[in-house]
Amino acid sequence: MKKILFLLAATLPVLAIESCSTNAVTGRNQLKLFPESTLEAEAVSQYQSFLSESKVVSSTNSKDAEMVKRVGTRLANAITTYYKSQSNAVDLSGYKWEFNLVDNAQVNAWCMPGGKVVVYTGLLPVTKNEAALAVVLGHEITHAIAQHGNERMSQAAVAQGVQVAGNVFTSGNTKANSLFNTVFAPGAQVGVLLPNSRKQELEADRFGLIFTAMAGYNPREAIPFWQRMAAAGDGQKPPQLLSSHPADETRIAQLQKYMSEALKYYKPVR
Repeated sequence: MKKILFLLAATLPVLAIESCSTNAVTGRNQLKLFPESTLEAEAVSQYQSFLSESKVVSSTNSKDAEMVKRVGTRLANAITTYYKSQSNAVDLSGYKWEFNLVDNAQVNAWCMPGGKVVVYTGLLPVTKNEAALAVVLGHEITHAIAQHGNERMSQAAVAQGVQVAGNVFTSGNTKANSLFNTVFAPGAQVGVLLPNSRKQELEADRFGLIFTAMAGYNPREAIPFWQRMAAAGDGQKPPQLLSSHPADETRIAQLQKYMSEALKYYKPVR
């Protein structure tokens, strides 16, 4: 559904076009003011900048880095196959998947628009195995392909009266750049994702499990992984990943409800 909305306020600029559309993954209508292609282009710049300033672990001499690429590639292939089966392959046309392991003690991972993924080495002692890593990446990638970031930026743009027109990231629109950095930038306070709404979290949990299973990884690993995450804090604050992805009894109970659906897609890779 497309509609035009003019935001009129005495002290705020006019917000140009409001677009409500149905997400190909979740089937839910979302407010998305920003062209996804624009976010993907900005993500490439941010991602390359982040990698240039970080200690990237080479997959040529690291089994862990090679594992990250292997798990990520299997997930990307499964997701691409799923989109093609739903006749929505065009929605991933701007995705140029990249999976990198960065030497960083934070227990964290993230995915930017366009499939730009980073895993921190601090996460691997908690995932412990490939299936649990797939659970994390499936969850983070779902946030990206479900365009949750675009949705949060759009909601904030309406609230702040940010004018969305042309290339908002290169036209001196400091508010738009600030919104992008708050939601996606690697230097953001909670990693790369502003805390998601409960609805978005449930979507990422559900479809993340499905994509994990489609990639040939056992989605049952989600339960012990999130239990380990809940116990991984230092007693004062939770791991970085939990800042935006709360792991508690309620979440684990919900994952268990999703499990039977995900297992329908699970065929172990031998």
